[in-house]
Amino acid sequence: MSNGKRSLGLWMLIALVIGNIIGSGVFVLPAALAPFGAASLLGWGISLGGALMLALVYARLSQIIPNHGGAYAYARRAFGDRVGFIVAWSYWVCVWSANAAIAVAFAGSLGSVWPAATLTPLRSALCALAALWICTAISLAGVREAGRTAIVLTLLKLVPLVVFGLLGLGWVHTSAFEPFNSSGLPLVSVASSVAALTLWAFLGLESATVPTDVVIDPQRTVPRATIIGVTIAGVATMLACTVVIGMLPAEVLHTSAAPMAEAARRTWGTWAGMAIGVVATVSCFGALNGWVLLQAQTTFAAAEDGLFPACFARLDKRGTPWIGLLVSSVLASALIASNYSRTLVALFTFTILLSTAATLIPYLVTVLAWWRIDSTARAWRRLVALGALAFSVWALIGTGAETLLWGAVLLLAGLPIYLWQRYAVK
Repeated sequence: MSNGKRSLGLWMLIALVIGNIIGSGVFVLPAALAPFGAASLLGWGISLGGALMLALVYARLSQIIPNHGGAYAYARRAFGDRVGFIVAWSYWVCVWSANAAIAVAFAGSLGSVWPAATLTPLRSALCALAALWICTAISLAGVREAGRTAIVLTLLKLVPLVVFGLLGLGWVHTSAFEPFNSSGLPLVSVASSVAALTLWAFLGLESATVPTDVVIDPQRTVPRATIIGVTIAGVATMLACTVVIGMLPAEVLHTSAAPMAEAARRTWGTWAGMAIGVVATVSCFGALNGWVLLQAQTTFAAAEDGLFPACFARLDKRGTPWIGLLVSSVLASALIASNYSRTLVALFTFTILLSTAATLIPYLVTVLAWWRIDSTARAWRRLVALGALAFSVWALIGTGAETLLWGAVLLLAGLPIYLWQRYAVK
């Protein structure tokens, strides 16, 4: 992960994007969406459209600004150190809280294959922590090893997911979509709330822009990997989640920690549920591997620019910013441990909303940065950016008051570090 060691090519980067998007959401999210019924499809459609518009913005900026750090680099270029720090801090919070959510989803998927592993909340937490630290060890081994692991794990989950979605279309029951809006809330409120939840399934669309310091020919590779990866992952995710909603009754979705595995078991037998459980477990582990790879990159870039403590820029003999990697995993572990008494679905829902709220700030600022940096863009690019901006604001509101409060607290927690770096460190 150090300068001069460019190890990630196009296929590794595409695998990173797909692997980070297709993780826990497609297998667990239907349970969180169950209270909204078929109306949740509105949120899915909005999220897919918003994700594609955001991907186009990130792809364009990666061509203009090749700096590593993704949204942080764009924000700092457009608005200076202060906004750059806010984005770097917020995205860092997003990544390690996302890792907590993915690790929890891994435990839920493992439980569908090996029930004894998640028999109690404590066992579930221990499974989640074990997966997190195994992935941390892989990233400590070096970026090329993590990239190769991403390719293998992405293939192992993408192919079965597409096969499940196509086969499952034949077993979709229209009665599962009735009533259309089971929550009874106004459709605007439902769409907004669901968009905030379903956006989780698309988090990672920016993955290719973060580690550009270790990407081969980043100005060509990053935008191509972003668009290809988001398109493939978005279509596969929408297909699979729609099928699951149509195959299971709402009351089953409410209580299932692994709804896709449950749908397969009820439709094709125990062996099918077990197979999907294995695929879901591999998928969550693959996504966790990809996100752990990213979690030290934003802090590394900000530390190089003097906005984060210098220790985050220290590299080990393999070129890995190990301090940022370990600190991030410790924070994710603390989030899992502090909430382990919740059910898996409740803990997953809380952590994905927290992570989504944290990442929407970088998304929002990135679009605003594009307006300032690419001032001579064509009209269609401006329309895309306007749509991405509207989507980011809407989804941020949809995360809810509790999540926004937690996000604000975590954001303010970075203020002492910024003041220390700005005024005390010379």
